[in-house]
Amino acid sequence: MKQIRTFRFGSGKVMTAAEKKALFVFLILLILTAATLLISAGLGQRFISPWQVAKTLFGAGTTLDEMIVQSFRMPRILVALVAGICLAVAGAILQGLVRNPLASPDIIGITGGAAVAVMLFLLLFSDSNDSLTVSLSWLPVAAFIGAALVGLIIYVLAYKNGASTFRLVLIGIGFSMCAQAMTTLLMIKGPIYRASQANVYITGSVYGSNWQHVKVAAAFSIVLLVICFVSLKNMNIQGLGEDVAAGAGSSVQRNRFFLLLLSTALTGCAVSVAGTLGFVGLMAPHIARRLVGSSFGALLPVSALIGGLLVLLADIVGRTFFSPVEVPAGVFTAAIGAPYFIYLLYKTRNN
Repeated sequence: MKQIRTFRFGSGKVMTAAEKKALFVFLILLILTAATLLISAGLGQRFISPWQVAKTLFGAGTTLDEMIVQSFRMPRILVALVAGICLAVAGAILQGLVRNPLASPDIIGITGGAAVAVMLFLLLFSDSNDSLTVSLSWLPVAAFIGAALVGLIIYVLAYKNGASTFRLVLIGIGFSMCAQAMTTLLMIKGPIYRASQANVYITGSVYGSNWQHVKVAAAFSIVLLVICFVSLKNMNIQGLGEDVAAGAGSSVQRNRFFLLLLSTALTGCAVSVAGTLGFVGLMAPHIARRLVGSSFGALLPVSALIGGLLVLLADIVGRTFFSPVEVPAGVFTAAIGAPYFIYLLYKTRNN
């Protein structure tokens, strides 16, 4: 019999059961993520050992190391981590919601909707000097609005006596193509400087991240992740299928809409600070599901760490392997994710 530990939060309304194996996997991934973070902060034109990085983070490093680590490297590392976590959790929710292994924020158009909104935000609220005329903290709001609008339109078009999960995926793929076309059009219509910046952004990059990006992304993501863990019961019931969920007394359509909205919010948060990092939301949940199973109590935290780790590693490769040229992290997530997507298509061809 599998050994299971039960955890209760607050008054006991939220309960998750996690196998010891899942706890072990989570701890190993947590250690790997922390080690990758320290190694990443030390890599660059000036190498700093992981031990020295740790001392610097606790205020015991040299002035030069503190400036390099805390001012230049740590913001982009934390943005990469937060973006990977948000995309992975959003992908896990979508895959459980539509019960389709091909579902992810970028595949069904939610990422594209957020990207179009961010492009509009940059174009509409920039002055002649290409400086933003409003606070950067509004950028995640714009990304969420774009993602939510696309998610809502997809939901409405897929609705026929309930939102069909099959139609959600098909319509979402169509909207993904439309979003790419809209983003390209905005690049062509905008200033040359914004077009080149947007091109890097669309690929997916954390280059140029600062502490303001970190604060905004962290604030939004923490709130959304807390909501995710409060909603674990609904996620697990939705994953059992519409008939079983209805039989268990769940309001299927209302909960489905809420989870879709939650996924779009997480996607918007990630896209607003890191661009359209492709396939993270597709790969991370699949890897996590192979490690800990499909129960969301274990799946969400493990997916989150795997997603953060994937983007961290992609950023390390992009800024060190081709130095002095920096390659956007999205190039490497797509290089891994595209073949994996083809593999999933082949694997599910008879389903």
